[in-house]
This record gives sequence, structure tokens and C-alpha cells, in this order.
Amino acid sequence: MSFEWPFVLVGLLAIPALIGAYLWAGRRRRRRAVTFSSVALIKVARPATSAWRRHVPFALVIGALAVLTLAGARPQASVNVPSAGASVILALDVSGSMCATDVLPNRLSAAQAAVRKFVQAQESETRIGVVAFSGFAQLTVPPTTDHKELLDAIDSLTTGRGTTIGSAILKSVDAISQINPDVAPADSDGLGTGTPDETEPAVPDPSASPDPNSGGTTPGADKTYAPEIVVLLTDGANTRGVAPVEAAKIAAARGVRVYPIGFGTQNPTRMVCTAEQLGGSSFENFGRGRPGGGGGPGLANALQADEPTLREVASTTGGTYFSASGADQLQKVLSELPRHVQLQHRDVELGAPLAALAALLILLSIGAAVRWSTFPS
Repeated sequence: MSFEWPFVLVGLLAIPALIGAYLWAGRRRRRRAVTFSSVALIKVARPATSAWRRHVPFALVIGALAVLTLAGARPQASVNVPSAGASVILALDVSGSMCATDVLPNRLSAAQAAVRKFVQAQESETRIGVVAFSGFAQLTVPPTTDHKELLDAIDSLTTGRGTTIGSAILKSVDAISQINPDVAPADSDGLGTGTPDETEPAVPDPSASPDPNSGGTTPGADKTYAPEIVVLLTDGANTRGVAPVEAAKIAAARGVRVYPIGFGTQNPTRMVCTAEQLGGSSFENFGRGRPGGGGGPGLANALQADEPTLREVASTTGGTYFSASGADQLQKVLSELPRHVQLQHRDVELGAPLAALAALLILLSIGAAVRWSTFPS
């Protein structure tokens, strides 16, 4: 326990002085007591009460003063709080590769179904936001407890060209900064969160091809994490905008943890999306019959999650990377995610509960004084 205003604790020194004054006053009253000629008469006149009862009101008042002094010092206790219970930002990949049918009926439909169940399983006080990203990242739904709004947004996701994982991370940090004043916006570091510019070049990643078993670095690992987390679901690799690891460093500097999920198999097949998933286009069977690897190694890699980079993103921010090759695995990862989110230390101020306790002690002292005191008739 720590105190924000420790100097107030000096007031506790008055407690021994008050107790001494109370004892001295009691002895003085006994010295001034009237001498009666008949002890039997005193016993008859005095009510049958225990000797200690007359000290209870004073003891309660002393206790109230001590507790009130502690409350005035603004004590704070560091407690473990599950960060998943605060807010979750779902950053969902809606790039064209999500039309791949290696996960039936296609990756996007399977992801939508799993995310729907995840939202419905959350407690009513858990705020959830949705960031959709393809060629640019967009905050579709700010953090809210309105499940209907979230489900409607998830059902209406449409695909686009490109994959901006780094921009999605930065956009998620910005969403968190709107509800948590302790988290600075991502753009305060001079990096944007992505634009619809299809020609925007990818920022080189200085730590490309990291060793997935190396553990990476974790800037800010020794500090308190923000209670909000980012769950990033993607099936591909970053193609433009800020590099994911650079964006992860910005998130880590703000205590925001990112939990990436690499979705899809290593053998993507043809791509088929519905008209709704294509944004209302009449080409419902877009990509039908085109194999995932038909465009050469570059196309095959674009349809597979960049696991080394996603692992480093998780390691850098203090999160955990998950892999889900099918719909069932994705559902399991999302359902078990709260168990993997570590408890974090949060400073909770105890002044208000202590002040309430002091008020209760005062009321008890008054009740005791009324109950055990005698008054002349």
C-alpha cells in the first residue's frame, strides 16, 4: 500500500494524545467523586452496566479518527485486474485474400461467425471496438457495449485490396486513446494510421524475418499495461503503410498489448466471395476456380499469414501469438483468449471506502453512547 499524501499521516500522532487526555480526565473524575456514607445505597442507585461499556463510544470515535486520517492520506493498493474485462479492440483483416475457400465457406465468413460468438460471449460491461483493414485501416465501431451495433458491423464487412497490418495496430491504439486518457494517440509519434492511397509504399521493417523462437524484445515490459487490448486477426502479410513491428513499438510504448491471430491454412485454394462481401458487386463468384498459388510464389505468400512478423508484434507488445488454420481452431482461440490475458497491476484508491468506514464508526459510537448512558429523570 502507498499513500499519495503521506504528510497527512502526521495526524495519527494526535490519537495517543487524545487517549492520554481521556484517561487523565477519568482519573480526575474519580478524585472528585462524592463520598457516600452507605455503599449499599450506591449499588442500588447505579444501573447494572459493565465497566467497559462506558469506554466503547470513545474507542469508536478514536477508531473513526484514525481511519479518517488514513483516508485523508489517499491510500492506494496495487491489485491484480484482468485486462480483458476492460475493452477489446478487434482488428479484422478484410483483404481480398479473405475470400480464400481453404476455410469453408471462405475465410471471411468463418471469421465473421467466430467473432460474432466472441462478442455474444462477452460480459455486458466489456466494451468492444471494431477496426477493419485492407488497403487502409478504419475504425468501424468505437468501443461500445452495444452488442447489436457490433454484430451489425461484423455482418456488413466487405473486402478490399491490400493489407495494412501496421496501420490497423495504430488505428486500434487511437481507438483506445479515446476512452483511456493514459494512452496517447498513435499519431503523436508522427506516424499516420493509413490512407486509402493504393500506391503507398510499405515501410521497410528493420527486423524482418525474425527468429520466431527468439522471444524478441519487449519495450516497456516492466511497466503497467493498459487494461485495453488489441486482438488482430489476419490471414496475410503487410503490403503497404507502416511496418507492423514499428507500429507494435508504438503500441508497446503506450502499454497496449496486441494479440495477433494468424488465420488460414498454408495451402490456400480458390477465392470465392459473395456479392455482399464484395461490397454489393454483381461478381458473386469473384476468383472462382483461381488457385491460391496460381500467381506464383508471391501470390501464395500473400495468402498466408506472416507468422514471424506476427510473433514479433506479440512479443514486442507483451501479447501472445495464436495460429488458427480452421474455423473450429479460430473459435477456440477466441473463446480461450481471456485465459491467456495476464492479470495486470492497477493502483486502486482506498480513500472512499475508508471514509465510509469512519462514518460508520461515528454512527456506532453515537448509538453506543445513547444505549449505555443514563440520564437524570
